[in-house]
Amino acid sequence: METVLAEVAAERARQDKKWGRQDHRPADWLSILGEEFGEVCKAVCEAHFPGYESTGDWSSYRKELIHVAAVAVAMAESHDRCTATVNETRRSA
Repeated sequence: METVLAEVAAERARQDKKWGRQDHRPADWLSILGEEFGEVCKAVCEAHFPGYESTGDWSSYRKELIHVAAVAVAMAESHDRCTATVNETRRSA
């Protein structure tokens, strides 16, 4: 489990470096997560079904699962930041 979590943390760092801090609305996050989930589905089809160059190769499937997990973590981080900001604003009002 430690290896997988380390890979998710590394992917989160890569995402932050590429995109900067992301604080989207939940509906926008779901679109991003949905795109990543679609990549998992595509990787499964290409690994499972005959006729693809990558038939039998599950490495893309695993890579895309790490991306899904990292986006889910980013969603939770964004939620926590946004919730903390709203709560701080309410306390100081």
